[in-house]
Amino acid sequence: MSIVSPSQYGGYMSLAESPAELPAQPPTPEQTPSEPSSPGAAPPPVQLLPANHLMDTVLPVRPALIDRGSAARLKPGMLAELIGSGSARAVVLSGRQALVSDNSLVLLNAAELAGHLANTPYAPEHVIYLGSALAGSDLDAGTELVLFVLPVQFEVRAEEFETHVAGIPGDAQWAGFREVAAHLNATDTALFVEASAIANWHATHTHCPRCGTPTQPEAGGWVRRCPADNSEHYPRTDPAIIVTVVGADGRLLLGGGGPLDARNYSTLAGFVEPGESLEQAVQREIGEEVGVRVTASQYLGSQSWPFPASLMLGFTATTTDTEARPDGVEVTRARWFSRSELQEAVLSGEIVISSRLSIARSLIEHWYGGVIQDAADSA
Repeated sequence: MSIVSPSQYGGYMSLAESPAELPAQPPTPEQTPSEPSSPGAAPPPVQLLPANHLMDTVLPVRPALIDRGSAARLKPGMLAELIGSGSARAVVLSGRQALVSDNSLVLLNAAELAGHLANTPYAPEHVIYLGSALAGSDLDAGTELVLFVLPVQFEVRAEEFETHVAGIPGDAQWAGFREVAAHLNATDTALFVEASAIANWHATHTHCPRCGTPTQPEAGGWVRRCPADNSEHYPRTDPAIIVTVVGADGRLLLGGGGPLDARNYSTLAGFVEPGESLEQAVQREIGEEVGVRVTASQYLGSQSWPFPASLMLGFTATTTDTEARPDGVEVTRARWFSRSELQEAVLSGEIVISSRLSIARSLIEHWYGGVIQDAADSA
């Protein structure tokens, strides 16, 4: 989930920059105008832009850190076999909170934990295969990982667990993703997001949508099968667009909900409706929320946000409109910012923008052309 900032990749061009602000580039052979043709001659070749000329404008992609083993988890009994091997490590989740210690996920021996929790009120509702650590992650390559979803949270410092559950640090506690995300390493972030997404799906898709029969988990917890009609059901993700809207003068439109005097401002966002393209969703949502007509849009990158099940698809869009009209329901405030105005407003504490954990912040900094300093940075 972790979103990288422009400075981590040497910077990239802000889409708000006008051509006058950019150094002139010599034409490529494909762009060089051809000589006028004589009557009856073949038409001149089409002038093409360089191949992949948009790549410098998109958000960087972080490499995967966990191999989810989509083929391996199909083997019947693979979870029991893996846990029985004694080598798998378990992430523990309950009520959208994970067991953490010292700003890291607590990873316990899955076999020992399964034995300790058996026949107790804390026996896991679901055991799900998360995958194996890849080279480059913060774990030893090949470390097998599973998720235990508990119906209730045990007290970490309760005597029965201090005595019987080995490996739980004394300072361990239950924490939600937002509470600890800023301090987690990249691997723990990926695991927390994956675990939350699949656990939320199981919690909300317990019965067959065709006949109402309770379904049964299969394939390491990544499929639910109906025993009545044998239908298979797979995890669902809800696509949502999130957009920086840029005016003809290069200013950025941000909005916020709640009280009119609230200080929070962010990008505009909304869910994609059935039968709608992403670009159509951008046009519709921006029009509905702030009354601005989008003239063009470009996809930049995405972020999984499984709270409960969203995939945020980041866009930048342009408009010739200069006036925003908040709908008063989802958006109560809307304001245009130049780059200097936005940085000054954030530093002074006049407004607060999205945290660096979110794709909203990456989209804003993409427009800005660099890292925006928060008031806390200068404290």
